[in-house]
Amino acid sequence: MAASILIVDDDAVARRLIENMVQKCGYETLVVESGDAAIAMLTAADAPAIDAVVLDLVMPGLDGMGVLAKIREAGLNIPVIVQTAHGGIDNVVSAMRAGAQDFVVKPVGIERLQVSLRNALNASALKSELQRIKHSREGRLTFADIITRSDTMAGVLRTAQKAASSTIPVLVEGESGVGKELFARAIHGSGERKSKPFVAVNCGAIPDNLVESILFGHEKGAFTGATERHTGKFVEASGGTLFLDEVSELPLPAQVKLLRALQEGAVEAVGGRKPVKVDVRIISATNRKLLERVKSGHFREDLFYRLHVLPLTIPPLRMRREDIPHLLRHFLARFCAEENRLITGISGEAMAHLSQLEWPGNIRQLENAVYRAVVMSDGDQLSLADFPQAAAQSPPMSEAHSQHSEPLVLGPGFHSTAPAMVSGNEIPIVPLPSAGTLAMLTTSGEMRPLEEMESEIIRFAISHYRGQMSEVARRLKIGRSTLYRKLDEAPTEDPAAGGAHEAN
Repeated sequence: MAASILIVDDDAVARRLIENMVQKCGYETLVVESGDAAIAMLTAADAPAIDAVVLDLVMPGLDGMGVLAKIREAGLNIPVIVQTAHGGIDNVVSAMRAGAQDFVVKPVGIERLQVSLRNALNASALKSELQRIKHSREGRLTFADIITRSDTMAGVLRTAQKAASSTIPVLVEGESGVGKELFARAIHGSGERKSKPFVAVNCGAIPDNLVESILFGHEKGAFTGATERHTGKFVEASGGTLFLDEVSELPLPAQVKLLRALQEGAVEAVGGRKPVKVDVRIISATNRKLLERVKSGHFREDLFYRLHVLPLTIPPLRMRREDIPHLLRHFLARFCAEENRLITGISGEAMAHLSQLEWPGNIRQLENAVYRAVVMSDGDQLSLADFPQAAAQSPPMSEAHSQHSEPLVLGPGFHSTAPAMVSGNEIPIVPLPSAGTLAMLTTSGEMRPLEEMESEIIRFAISHYRGQMSEVARRLKIGRSTLYRKLDEAPTEDPAAGGAHEAN
């Protein structure tokens, strides 16, 4: 999913011109004709995700300066690019002081608008990443810090937000690297215990003979090497949240004691004489099917039902590919700042390829791929060559990769020429030529299967719009989920299939 830009202008002609330019730059658009309508959309309870605002300064009613003031009052961190026909220095200074990210003079050219939007989005991504890191270190992460635009994730977020308002035990399930601990921290940071400790324990990394000591504590002299008294993670987290990561890896003896602690709300240290009362909210996580561990005898059934009160399953990255462009933008901004690199963006070819890979390591693997690319790149824009491990992988649906002014073969009967890429955007700022013919017959003179031709049309559309999947779905008049399903179900291309004669 591309970034979403809100356009605010009372002039219908100017509004339409800006909308067309923003769409040609590869972004989705929302349009309103007044300042009041803009504020209503931005502050609504079910407000759509908006990444930046293009705002006219001179409007009847609530003008641009008033909109900037209300955005600031509402505490919204959305970059705003103001535009007006009056480009005096006083207007520039006033708008910047009011919180505008950039300033353009009407009529703005598409190149100038494109650079302004790109810079605004990059700055916003960096600010968001720095804020997320700060919140994580301070234990104040919330659901606003989770980067997602996926419909698949919407239900998961709703469930997690409801869980945050109570102390119900939550079991977070999902593959490695999907962000299970991030969700646990967001649940803690959004609830009444946010000012209390959040203590994370990786149960799979603790030696079996130390599990009880680390979780429940030990007294001095309780065993060889116990030279000091240790309170244990349960006592450390008292009043707050205890996050048991990879809980399925706990040895059976420790599971018995954990069950007792959950039932009685008290823990007994190794070598201790009496239990200690604790008030702990439990969030556990596993990358394995816990019920299967129960059936195989590796996990206690009674403990399973204690932890599995509210299960929360986070889908893998391959099930929410529309999140990939947003994650790429955030990771790129953060690593460029950390490594002091001036990289303007990721090419459309690389974006399209990365968005179609399986990513078995999920978000963690994507993050590491961007980190490596930023460190190793020699250019001012990341290309597919900067992701060698990703470039070597074949996506589920073969993509058409091309270089400037060289023929691009898209399948039987399709030929096109790709224009130069525009730095930092997912599609070119000018439309690609709508050239190409579709072979209707095989070499034996028989009609080609409908789903095979449909697959070719989708591949051509992906190349034509340079991997901008939201635009592909809109132009083909199908939903994004339908588009991804058709990609996954696409038949393998038969290289022998060709057109005996073609339908123009």
